[in-house]
Amino acid sequence: MTETCDTLVIGSGIAALTYALEVSRQGHAVTLVTKREVDEANTRYAQGGIAAVLREEDSFDAHVEDTLRAGAGLCRRDVVERVVREGPAAIRRLTELGIQFDRAEDGNGNGRNGNGEAHDYDFGDYDLTREGGHSHRRVIHAGDITGAELMRGLLAALRQRARVRIFEHHTAVDLLTTRKVANLKRGPTTTRPPVDNRVLGAYVLDEKTGHVKTIIAKTVMLAAGGASKVYLYSSNPDIATGDGIAMAWRIGAEVANMEFIQFHPTCLYHPKAKSFLISEALRGEGGILRRKDGTAFMAAYHELKELAPRDIVARAIDTELKRTGDECVFLDMTHLDADFLAKRFPNIRAKCLEFGIDLTTEPIPVVPAAHYVCGGVVCDDNGETNIPGLFVAGEISCTGLHGANRLASNSLLEGAVYGHRAGRKSTEYCATALTVSPEDIPEWDPGNAVPSDELVVISQCWDEIRRFMWNYVGIVRTDRRLLRAQRRIDTIKEEIREFYWRATVTRDLIELRNICTVAELIVKCALQRKESRGLHFTLDYPDLTNEAKDSLFVRRDLV
Repeated sequence: MTETCDTLVIGSGIAALTYALEVSRQGHAVTLVTKREVDEANTRYAQGGIAAVLREEDSFDAHVEDTLRAGAGLCRRDVVERVVREGPAAIRRLTELGIQFDRAEDGNGNGRNGNGEAHDYDFGDYDLTREGGHSHRRVIHAGDITGAELMRGLLAALRQRARVRIFEHHTAVDLLTTRKVANLKRGPTTTRPPVDNRVLGAYVLDEKTGHVKTIIAKTVMLAAGGASKVYLYSSNPDIATGDGIAMAWRIGAEVANMEFIQFHPTCLYHPKAKSFLISEALRGEGGILRRKDGTAFMAAYHELKELAPRDIVARAIDTELKRTGDECVFLDMTHLDADFLAKRFPNIRAKCLEFGIDLTTEPIPVVPAAHYVCGGVVCDDNGETNIPGLFVAGEISCTGLHGANRLASNSLLEGAVYGHRAGRKSTEYCATALTVSPEDIPEWDPGNAVPSDELVVISQCWDEIRRFMWNYVGIVRTDRRLLRAQRRIDTIKEEIREFYWRATVTRDLIELRNICTVAELIVKCALQRKESRGLHFTLDYPDLTNEAKDSLFVRRDLV
């Protein structure tokens, strides 16, 4: 079965939806595919908010410097400045869609920033909070369910567009390129002269029918989110298996800085609380991290204490847990007004109460968990990759904004800015891209694959990857641990390859293949970095090198 469109969007978070809105506004036909329901994306679970300069006492320069400081020398200043300056306009576009951010009871802004530069819109009456690493209150939010409100507003707007199709429960298998199509037509033994590598669409599994569709498109936006499910403990939903990064890597896209995995310091520690994040905003409002005996400990690790950058807080907690042998630390909010906590954090309070924890009267047990990938597919200022026609945005991308460590709440900002920029650039590309006929693209060939009666292979490999990644490639690393992980990846990769070519494709098999690829990229990048920088901390190389360099890998064995 073959479908055609102007642009194919893989993913459904803020970057994907912002992009889809922009290209559809220009009259292009959009097909959006998503593995689960369309509102099941990492964005939906974002609690804190979006960082942007929206008050007189703040400034673009301050936001830029905070971002550069958190990024530990690897941020691209020009990218940081551009994203920060485009932040207010991105927030304006969201509010114009009807997205409701919290209002302050006593608005105290006048629509100017600290540089004296006037905006053409006023955010003075919006409530702003502060998170770790920020020098000012600049995080605009919708209670503690900002992501859910963003998804509501963006999807409502997208569903009003006439030329937009949304395919739920569809999993992208692989991207189609001119090179891949040429190889499929020539066969494995035919001489293969070099051809260009322009993207043509993707093979996509319809989970309800089990059939693999061929979707042909002039441009493809990969906004499939992060990869933190490669780790045993993660704050992410189950969909975050690095699909976009793995697919882009397989067709020759440049991938960089995959060693920089951000571990969120505070995930709820409870046997029945799967992946529930305790927002950094709680520390922004005065929460204190304490040991089991009640002792506050962050002052020993950083002058900003609980408001230190996330990598420092996560390592501090990891150190405390290893030192004491305790299973968790505690985030104490009990010294704050109970009515304020109930109003400011209704969702988090309600979730904690489900597990018998009242954050107004008792500390919350927390542990670090894999949260965000700061590296990814390399792109330019408009989300374009080195593969013509392929765009990326959101967590899958490596734009240069985050460097070696993401500043809190800059991720939604990046998705909104780059989704919009990529949408405008993609429109230009569509106007000149050659139209490909369905007859020119081979449909999916399952070969001799049959439904497998050994699904235990998938569950075993999945569990093993996530466990050794947590134990060997976690918050604190050594070369010996990384090499152990690499050896296991090499073995498992062969097992997956054998299974993949003889078994009918399923979402579980596709995801397993992808997390193995992502695990391999993380380990390769980590082994290349002989220093401790940002989120990559190794006991073998505890100091910084003199020069900050990206760890860049390019697929070299394409033919």
